[in-house]
Amino acid sequence: MARAQFSAETSGGGAFVRQPNRFTGRVTPHSTSPPGGGPDEQDRWPLEPGRYRLIWCRACPWAHRALIVRNLLGLADAISLGTVDPIRDDRGWRFTLDQDGFDPVLGIGFLSEAYLATDPDYTGRVTVPALTDTRTGRVVTNDYPQLTLDLSTEWRRLHAPGAPDLYPVELRPEMDALMAEIHRDVNNGVYRCGFATSQQAYDEAYEALFTRLDALSERLAGKRYLMGDSITEADVRLFTTLVRFDVAYHGHFKCNRQKLTEMPVLWAYARDLFQTPGFGETVDFDHIKRHYYATHDEINPTGIVPLGPELHGWTTPHGRG
Repeated sequence: MARAQFSAETSGGGAFVRQPNRFTGRVTPHSTSPPGGGPDEQDRWPLEPGRYRLIWCRACPWAHRALIVRNLLGLADAISLGTVDPIRDDRGWRFTLDQDGFDPVLGIGFLSEAYLATDPDYTGRVTVPALTDTRTGRVVTNDYPQLTLDLSTEWRRLHAPGAPDLYPVELRPEMDALMAEIHRDVNNGVYRCGFATSQQAYDEAYEALFTRLDALSERLAGKRYLMGDSITEADVRLFTTLVRFDVAYHGHFKCNRQKLTEMPVLWAYARDLFQTPGFGETVDFDHIKRHYYATHDEINPTGIVPLGPELHGWTTPHGRG
């Protein structure tokens, strides 16, 4: 069996099994803690503008979705932003993009420092996004699926006027089921292809990925967005995988039945979102390529970053509305 990129997250059968999210605190107006206080007995932190800092990486799809939602909802002034380097070394995510290599608000050089300040015994992989408390330097949450839903619901009183409803109440049952399928087969599915260490595990992930993409193509052939005429959280979650597909997943993760540019409906849909304010300007293809190709040494031991593909197509007319 091939050597695993993340041995602690690889099953005996060679399948990639993503680690659970360690920190699951929630910022909510329902916290019983006073302003400036820590989490209450239910791990609920008080909702306070300017208190929390979102740590993200431009390369990471899970972190990217949090930034898009933050921006679409007009929460940029309420939640500050820290950005880690796309190149992760043995100590994890680094703040080497900042002056002197330290986050200017948290004062740390590695995101792992915030993890260990929260749980000194933590031994898992340090991940982004991480919502941190600037008062204590602790991690509130790295639970990326719940984080973005909370931005839409628990942070509502801080939304900008006219902010979109990304998680409409009446659509939630259908959305939740759809997002679960997208997560299993697409968002995490590309990783299950790329990090598989057995042929069988890879084959199963590959088949599930493209079966789901075919179903999504069929769904989007008859509607502009996944849930109809308006952008929702489901579109954000699918977009952050699609925008990385040709530059990383097609080659690096062996998701190579087709490129995104060879799937007409999904390619037009992805361009539609890319050209929507709040999406395209948050994409950094250079960071994406350098992260994937230069940090997974078991998959790409030479560390060579490909020059392609050509990217001009992202700004061409999409014809979807």
